[in-house]
Amino acid sequence: MAPSLDPPLVSYYITGFKGSSCRSETMLTALLLLWLGAFLLFLKLRIWRPKNFPPGPTPIPFFGNLLQLDCTNPLKDLDKFAQRYGSLYSLYIGRQPAVVLAGQKVIREALVTQGVEFAGRSDTMFVSHITKNKGVIMADFGEGWREHRRFALTTLRNFGLGKRSMEERILEEVKYICLHLEESAGKSIDPKHLFHQAASNIIASIIFGSRFNYEDEYFQTLLTTIEQLTKIVIGPWAMLYEIAPAIRIFPLPFRKGFDYFDQIKEHILKVVSEHKKSRVAGEPRDLIDCYLEEMEKRADQRTTFDDSQMVTLLFDLFVAGTDTTSITLRTLTLYLMTHMHIQEQCQKEIDEVLGAREHVTFEDKNAMPYVQAVIHEGQRVADIVPLSMFHTASTNTKLQGYNIPKGTIIIPYLSSALREESLWKFPHEFNPQNFLNEKGEFVKPEAFLPFSAGSRVCLGESLARMELFLIMVTILRRFRLIWPEDAGTPDFTLIYGGTQSSKPYPLRVQLRAQGKTCES
Repeated sequence: MAPSLDPPLVSYYITGFKGSSCRSETMLTALLLLWLGAFLLFLKLRIWRPKNFPPGPTPIPFFGNLLQLDCTNPLKDLDKFAQRYGSLYSLYIGRQPAVVLAGQKVIREALVTQGVEFAGRSDTMFVSHITKNKGVIMADFGEGWREHRRFALTTLRNFGLGKRSMEERILEEVKYICLHLEESAGKSIDPKHLFHQAASNIIASIIFGSRFNYEDEYFQTLLTTIEQLTKIVIGPWAMLYEIAPAIRIFPLPFRKGFDYFDQIKEHILKVVSEHKKSRVAGEPRDLIDCYLEEMEKRADQRTTFDDSQMVTLLFDLFVAGTDTTSITLRTLTLYLMTHMHIQEQCQKEIDEVLGAREHVTFEDKNAMPYVQAVIHEGQRVADIVPLSMFHTASTNTKLQGYNIPKGTIIIPYLSSALREESLWKFPHEFNPQNFLNEKGEFVKPEAFLPFSAGSRVCLGESLARMELFLIMVTILRRFRLIWPEDAGTPDFTLIYGGTQSSKPYPLRVQLRAQGKTCES
């Protein structure tokens, strides 16, 4: 006989079964909703590769390919990607698509042959927001950029770029370098600040109409502020600012970048205010006077020339005219100290060409192929701006058969060209033979791209070439550059950044018997 169940017990089992079933359904529904939410979030964060986009490593949500790059120095990782995917490949900076140009052929194809398509600038970068895309360096491709670039080049030429008057400005500053070196003869010094101050003063004399005393406390503060700003705009907080816009409202360290720029802007506006009061119409003393005259000419026109544009243009020229030259001088000095046979060969050529003449001129470069080769080799190994300034595609276009959507970041990997193995005799060592032919004549290979190429080529290229030649020849004519005996083994490792530089090192100088003194 089957066992019987009391009604209350039956009710308990039925209720328990129903409750268990309901809980299972609730859990299943919750899991389905959780899975669906995760799937939708994945779809939202997933980075979609455009059709026929250049190949590259697989990006991950939010970060893109950033976690696959060594943040302290990504160049080795970029080299590995080039070996795997070719000279044209893609990366993602967060969700922002980018294309890397590796090797001089593809760099020239993009920046020269297709220069208009790839002349844009990003409006999402930290430095773009600091400068508000004004001036010339971070200004987007368009009429305003063209007008200001044309104005800057014309004004620099009018103030003697490539002429005797510019030589005189540079040689005047060289006197202060030499006096400092003479006073330091026999001692160990750090040449970083000396070269930085000299390069700053040369460009300051052009744009502000005056120079600073090296010991001036305000000058030191200004240079330090620019240095701190440079570190922030290429640092990790700038990267977070770009890939995570939501954090921009918080008081995080990137805000210091805006503060530093405001401090520099305050100095520039003060100088501009003084110029407005003291200038004489038709008699420009410097680039500021020229800009103020240009503003007056365009007063009744629709124009991009105004005070805010002027401040950023002056900032661009001051910073760009300082860093590249001073870093190259430091790199050259390091290699000349540690390669005495190269230094002595330079001095022999300098003595033969100049003889008893008082000053070097820029034209003398044509009679000094070896010195020219050494200076250019210094620029090559200095590799100052390995990733150039990022461009963007200004329109939907193609490059080497791949689709490049408008707005894609373009990264000219200049470092890859400067050490491209198939194009240099000695790609991985300091050797002037990279710029000399079999007859000992100076030649400049197409892979020499320290200033980039195309319509965005560095504004200060001509000035930098003149500075490097006149400064180095004058110094080598008067001094022997010596690596201190107690300084240990030289370290040629570069400190990676938006601008790379040599590690700090000590320098000793010794007066040469046949060299002219600073009083001559």
